[in-house]
Amino acid sequence: MTKRHLFALNAPLNWPISRKDYKWVTRPNPGPHPLKRCLPVILLLKGLLNYAKTAREVRRILQNRELLIDKRIIKDQKFPLGIMDNIEIKSKNECFRLFINSSNKYQLKKINEDESKLKLCKIINKKILKKGIIQLNFYDGRNILVEKDAYKTGDTLVIDLENNKIVSHLKLENGAFVYLIGGKYIGNIGKVESITVRKGLQAAKILLKCDNKNIETLKEYAFVIDKDTLKV
Repeated sequence: MTKRHLFALNAPLNWPISRKDYKWVTRPNPGPHPLKRCLPVILLLKGLLNYAKTAREVRRILQNRELLIDKRIIKDQKFPLGIMDNIEIKSKNECFRLFINSSNKYQLKKINEDESKLKLCKIINKKILKKGIIQLNFYDGRNILVEKDAYKTGDTLVIDLENNKIVSHLKLENGAFVYLIGGKYIGNIGKVESITVRKGLQAAKILLKCDNKNIETLKEYAFVIDKDTLKV
């Protein structure tokens, strides 16, 4: 059974909260992102956007159907947001994309309305269903069915959120730009120099060129993006 409370001291370090001023913090409900890599809606509106000071004000915003996440109206203040989620505030005519910066802190990038219709989704798994149909499982919990096996785990697909169709395909390969979503170098963006796949239980690694220096990290932390996706 999921606990309904969370000590502020035990909350993820990248949450925008004052740990010494409060004993408790809102625990996100189960959803598309796990606790360790999500941010509840209430902290988005209070801590990042500063559109509310109290939980009552947050509930009023949500009841007025002003918040959209990936083109879906959200009314749950505990809904978990994650990296690359698109956020819209209808009353303000503002759109944002959520990411984590190199200081391991959540940050918002302002985007236009056309950009808010598209979402970058990393493939984390594939399944073969009946009649050879392939199901792609994405980082944010969504799935999509395709007929041709043209995509690999680790690649990124740009999805049109309004019709759930694939717009473009970004391959995880040499020369690709990737954003790191975990590990020591989280939040950094670099260009892939090489990918090393090891036998047995050893995890695959990736070598990146980032700010004129080479860094090595696990392949699973790499999220392929367009060069200007997170340029603030």
